[in-house]
Amino acid sequence: MFYDDPADYSRIRFGDVLKGFILATPTIEEPIIIDKQHNYQVDVNLPYLSAILSPCCSIQEKAKDGIIVVSPLIRIRASFFDNPYFKEDLTRINRMMEPEQAVLPSVWEKLSKEEQSKRKAKGSSYALLELFIYQEHEQLPEYEMSNARHEIIKTKSYMIDFRNTFKVSCEDLKRNKEKLLAAKPLQLSVVVRKELRDKIAFYYGRAPEEDEILLKA
Repeated sequence: MFYDDPADYSRIRFGDVLKGFILATPTIEEPIIIDKQHNYQVDVNLPYLSAILSPCCSIQEKAKDGIIVVSPLIRIRASFFDNPYFKEDLTRINRMMEPEQAVLPSVWEKLSKEEQSKRKAKGSSYALLELFIYQEHEQLPEYEMSNARHEIIKTKSYMIDFRNTFKVSCEDLKRNKEKLLAAKPLQLSVVVRKELRDKIAFYYGRAPEEDEILLKA
């Protein structure tokens, strides 16, 4: 089960879907480090739905400042449906997979035997590292998109991008929780919440090759 049904409305948790959070993105031409006039802009938007990326323990009563980190739910890519392994179950993107499953069959077949063996030797891993898919649900609005063949695809699946995160300070987190919980349409199951935790930990926990070399020295 992807979502808990019914959800636990006594608290909010990591991975929960929430409505009504305003998000702002600043854009600058250069770092503001010298005393001169700078050009910048701040884009403010109100996405229909966002997912909480703050750890559960940081959200509870001890979070006196009412700060959480969220990521807006955005539309998935039509190209996902070109991969038969993804098309069968889009949430497979959330979990580790074999290297030949991460690419289109036509792409895999064009790789040299040496390259295929090299990738297989590395074993299963994550694909689309920065993305996590939220499965279709009646609480999620349906939308359509078209693929490269101009076929219309209808879906209620969404995704979050770990690079697209925002800090939000909400007074209701420390005072009127009743209102906040009214804005919670969906809650991940324990198993899926672990999948989200595992993938985001892998995304942020990767060490670059040059660091690995020094750490092993």
